[in-house]
Amino acid sequence: MDAFSKCRLSPDIEALVASGHYPFYLPVEERLDDGEVVVDGRRVLMAGSNDYLALSNDPRVKAAGIDALRRLGAGNSGSRALNGTLELHRTLEAELAAFLGHEAAMVVSTGYQANLALSPLFGPRDLLLADRYIHASLIESARLGQAELRRYRHNDVAQLGRLLEGADPEAGRLILTEGMFSVTGDLADLPAITGLAARHGARVILDSAHDAGLLGAGGRGAAEHHGARVDVQTVTFSKCFGTIGGAVAGPRRVIDYLRHCARSALFSASLPAACTAAELAALGVVRAEPERRRRVLAAAESLRSGLAALGLPVAPGFAPTVPLVVGDPELCCRLWSELLREGVLANAMLPPSVPEGRALIRLSVTAAHTQAAVARLLDAVATAAERLGLVPAAVGGGRC
Repeated sequence: MDAFSKCRLSPDIEALVASGHYPFYLPVEERLDDGEVVVDGRRVLMAGSNDYLALSNDPRVKAAGIDALRRLGAGNSGSRALNGTLELHRTLEAELAAFLGHEAAMVVSTGYQANLALSPLFGPRDLLLADRYIHASLIESARLGQAELRRYRHNDVAQLGRLLEGADPEAGRLILTEGMFSVTGDLADLPAITGLAARHGARVILDSAHDAGLLGAGGRGAAEHHGARVDVQTVTFSKCFGTIGGAVAGPRRVIDYLRHCARSALFSASLPAACTAAELAALGVVRAEPERRRRVLAAAESLRSGLAALGLPVAPGFAPTVPLVVGDPELCCRLWSELLREGVLANAMLPPSVPEGRALIRLSVTAAHTQAAVARLLDAVATAAERLGLVPAAVGGGRC
């Protein structure tokens, strides 16, 4: 049997490609300052970006990256453990640890690798309790570890409590969750989770990919927003910080242990100087300009209230990501295509990224989106949804 015989697209994906509504791998030709991008020679509103604070195109962030590129080159040609550590990495780690309120931090090359680096913490005598909606990178990290993995229903702290009650008293207990969930946009109930952890001697590990830089009085993320304390925190630089890379922050002894045991950090080339310097500059902007957070959260509120006025099902919340659940994958991709026709680039999320029967369009806003841009987005949604019979004609037509 040919080992490559498995390499074929599923019938569903083949049908999507043939339909002309294939929503993936669409090339962007240019990114513009006002929340727009150029696709196929046409300016469209970007409504699928995770660049929540609009820092990826900030002149200060770009200038820092360009200067580091000129001084230190395009790459470091080695792992952090050997020849790939820059003084910039050490500076960024100290700044991140102080910002997040932890003793130490370890910078790695992507947010995915930061989550994979957690796997040595999941030992053979441990019980790992994870929210069912955690990111794929956290699932892979759990699989790489040796702990017993048990998943609790999304944000169901009552079930989490029962799992902790029934745990082997000799087992190490860890709770793994995201701070702000990347698809649904809702927050983990960190006060309840950390309360349970304190009662049962469990450690809490928080993936702050989508909330660090955005939530809390100082932008430190969901833990600060809730006034909760977590043991270990991962962040990615590809969301609020506008570049790429990631980090794990926590107690110094934990970070030192991961430096020597986390294979995704040990055996991977280090974060290039340009990205490291850009992240340092972005962190400075996050600290100095809280109005960016206020701006994007206000845009998110306008988007939610506008979608609700159209009669579309919108979950409560205030995150910049708003899911529009369509259900059927084909219909979801048709809606994505109609939105693009109306000048809006959004994200189509299909199983297995979301549960079966929960295909959705993920809309997101950034600090670059003015109220006029949000109104334009809502008009596009109204027109596209009406065209597909997802909203009454009177409601959709009233906005266009």
